[in-house]
Amino acid sequence: MQVIEKCVYQFSKDNTPVIHSEAGEVLVFNTMDCFSNTINTEEDLVLNMDYSVANPATGPVYIDGAEPGDVLAVDILDIQVADQGVICTSRGCGPLCDDMEDRTKVIKIHDQVADFNGVKIPIDPMVGVIGTAPDGEPVGDGFPGNHGGNMDSKVIRKGARVYFPVRVAGALLQMGDLHATMGDSELCGTGIEIKGEVTVKTSLIKNFELHWPVTETATHWYVNTSDHDFPTASKLASKELQRLICNAYGWDKTDAYLYMSIQSDMEINQACKPCHVELAIRFGTPKLPQFKPLIG
Repeated sequence: MQVIEKCVYQFSKDNTPVIHSEAGEVLVFNTMDCFSNTINTEEDLVLNMDYSVANPATGPVYIDGAEPGDVLAVDILDIQVADQGVICTSRGCGPLCDDMEDRTKVIKIHDQVADFNGVKIPIDPMVGVIGTAPDGEPVGDGFPGNHGGNMDSKVIRKGARVYFPVRVAGALLQMGDLHATMGDSELCGTGIEIKGEVTVKTSLIKNFELHWPVTETATHWYVNTSDHDFPTASKLASKELQRLICNAYGWDKTDAYLYMSIQSDMEINQACKPCHVELAIRFGTPKLPQFKPLIG
């Protein structure tokens, strides 16, 4: 087992790997929070968020044997978080940003329960930023894309497996931006932002076509996509899920389309514009044990 602590602020094919790892090895990523651990009291306000240094991601890790055209599978074995996190407003962020005060709330966590104004909320830690390097221009850790990145999907939690297209040699896996808990859409731009560690195990699927990251849970498959507007993001997700269903189930495109309309749900991971340029969504469909898996 190797422990990784160094962080970078963008997903890039030019990032120098922190370590090399064989597929199948267990890795521990020690992560900072999205503010690089700089917001610690209620006097620390987020007045001008600089997304060039937001959401530091620990890594990258070079996965030996990973080549373009492969898929990297990442099993989330465990997520441990600190005993204190923060929730913050940020100017210009979220649909209610024109009617808010600048505010930071420090949230204490005890026995896996967060305290918000006396309301006890069981935590459900998730990984906000996770992905591999794109083969084109670098993408800042604060943004999502077809490499993964800041997807902010709350189903990327302990027990999930996330699949990423490999576009550069070694894949260059990195992750960070943990939340002790977060609602879909991340309305004000933050969940309970918190430092911690993620324990994962990687594996490789050779020569498998995948265009967008996919999350597998005990019950569902989710395609994760993003774009500047919802119609485009939803079409990208629908086309990729349709393609995977057709390949795995042997159905034609129209039957897959009909099935998705009655059994698949589109959910919004992150919609706190105008802070983020992109809208991040996930499109999920139940697992059908009588058919082969969508990936693998």
